[in-house]
Amino acid sequence: FPGLKEGDRWCLCALRWKQAFENGVAPKVILEATNEKTLKYIKIEDLIKHSYKEKSRRSSDN
Repeated sequence: FPGLKEGDRWCLCALRWKQAFENGVAPKVILEATNEKTLKYIKIEDLIKHSYKEKSRRSSDN
């Protein structure tokens, strides 16, 4: 949406994430930053499938 750039992060409540998931447009999730209470609403398997994996910033030349 307007103003958002590649790499930006923002907080999304569990029910809005679930709504996006049900519509096939769920954003990636940083599991380490996700509250355990989220599991009351969303299956862990679905969160894992949408987990964000940060690219390593290290050079392979090191």
